[in-house]
Amino acid sequence: MTSLHNAVDVVLRVRGISSEEAERIWQGSLDANGQLPLRRVAQGMANPCRHCLNLITPGASKLVLAHRPFTQLQPYAETGPIFLHTEPCQHYDQAQLPAWFAFLEPALIRGYDSDDWILYDTGQVVPGAALHNTCQQILRDPRVAYVHIRSKFNCFQCRVERASAG
Repeated sequence: MTSLHNAVDVVLRVRGISSEEAERIWQGSLDANGQLPLRRVAQGMANPCRHCLNLITPGASKLVLAHRPFTQLQPYAETGPIFLHTEPCQHYDQAQLPAWFAFLEPALIRGYDSDDWILYDTGQVVPGAALHNTCQQILRDPRVAYVHIRSKFNCFQCRVERASAG
């Protein structure tokens, strides 16, 4: 596609999981699999909290739980493991990806329509350094309501929308 519309930069809105969902977990609710989150010690530098999108400090306690980033069950409503800080943290809602996303090697990225269905032709495997531009490219497609970024292990990282999206 080479239209002028497609050449315009898309301003991103990068969001961690909602504060309501994180609060529910911190208050002892069950995860997407109906289980209590597990408390574990963060080892190494690959422990991103999916609420604040900061890395959990090695040696700190973290919660490990099943997460489904969709409001309703349907065929594309994937569930997978995520980490959260054990204590409340600041929700991430910014115009750029956290700097550490550049080290996701590789990252999975795909667009979804307003019915939460994967748009297969948007799916890509890219180096972390290409995520910002790839998000912009996918969000130029008017069929795409939002993008999910996942790790190479298919773990949900964050949701990315157009900045004008609610």
